[in-house]
Formats: sequence, structure tokens, C-alpha cells
Amino acid sequence: MGAENMRVKLPHLIRAVTWISDPMHGNSIKAPCGLKTRSFDAIRAEVRAFFDVHDQEGSYPGGVHLEMTGQNVTECVGGSRTITYNDLSSRYHTYCDPRLNASQSLELAFIIAEGLRKRRLGSTQKVA
Repeated sequence: MGAENMRVKLPHLIRAVTWISDPMHGNSIKAPCGLKTRSFDAIRAEVRAFFDVHDQEGSYPGGVHLEMTGQNVTECVGGSRTITYNDLSSRYHTYCDPRLNASQSLELAFIIAEGLRKRRLGSTQKVA
């Protein structure tokens, strides 16, 4: 970029970046039964950290990539209905990557919505 261009060009690049979290792939594990799964608790923790870090840095969380289904599958462990490793094989239907089921998806959606609400309220209070 060059020293003469850094202060002119870098701010545009920083503002143009859309930060997206993919908490699914970094939290894949192998269950004791041998099936590929994901920990809902780890996914939830990563999503919360994603929003917290953006709040700390004053940047914008642009999106979250999730693999989910409306079906009542047992592919990811954890969540409010507590799917365990022993439950995985009962409704494990994925051909590739484990998906959040309907209950886990809704639980995570409410966590994300709450994070966005807090961010919006925080921005409103700072402006006022």
C-alpha cells in the first residue's frame, strides 16, 4: 500500500470488511461412538464471543453462518433439551456436517437477537 497511501486507503478497507462468524466448523468433534458432531455449548460460546469482541472493538458483527434444520435431528450435542452422545444415533440423518435441530436453532436465534438488541440499545444510549 505504501506509507503515503496508508491513511487514505486503509480506512476504506476497514469499513468495507463484513465480519462473519462460522461457529459450526471450528467446533466439530468426534463423539465416542465415532460420529462427527458439534457441541452446542461451544457454538453458543463462540457466537457470544463474536458479539462481545465486536462490542469491545467498536466494529460491526455482519453475520453468523449456521448449519441447521427444522427437523428434530440429533446431530449436535447439548442445548436446552440436552442431546447427549448416547442420543446421537437415534436421529442422526446428515450426509456431511452435523446440523443444529429446530430447538437448538431457535435457542441460538434468541441469543443472537438478544445480542443485537443490547447492541442497539447501547448505541441509542451512547447517542443520547
